[in-house]
Amino acid sequence: MDKLRNYDISFSGLKNGKHQFGFEIDKAFFQLFDTEQEFTNPRISVDVLLDKHTTFLEFEIKIKGLIELICDITNENFDHPIENEIRVLVKFGEEYDDSDEDVITIPSGDHAFNAAQLIYENVILSIPMKKISPNVKDEDLEILEKFSPKDIEEIEEKEHESDPRWDALKKLKDKN
Repeated sequence: MDKLRNYDISFSGLKNGKHQFGFEIDKAFFQLFDTEQEFTNPRISVDVLLDKHTTFLEFEIKIKGLIELICDITNENFDHPIENEIRVLVKFGEEYDDSDEDVITIPSGDHAFNAAQLIYENVILSIPMKKISPNVKDEDLEILEKFSPKDIEEIEEKEHESDPRWDALKKLKDKN
């Protein structure tokens, strides 16, 4: 049995117009994807609005909830709110094609659309690159920025430029 079947949205038999679906996402959902996650303890609500037309479907998928991240600075766990929304147009064709990020083609004979991959991607895209706990103070960030490796490299470059020994060696090298 397909593990993602719980996230099928059956449009067959629905009248044209808007239809609402909802899902509660937790750790079990992400385990279905066999990928290592950057977060733990997801508590996410998903609202899917399907606008059915005669020849195509419009999906609006909204996620909102909390995930637990590990702070890059303090290494402590903290709850991070996530909220995101995507819109996708689903049209009918001969075979499945998701090469266009805004338009997905599904076979004409399909009676349901599985939203699991879209939900998964929507959550993953909501995770910030820098994971900083709200307990970290602005002063702490300023101190860390002051001593960042980028600044150290710039200082070392300036030291090398002003060292007369290097200049003398460069002159010898240029003569040869």
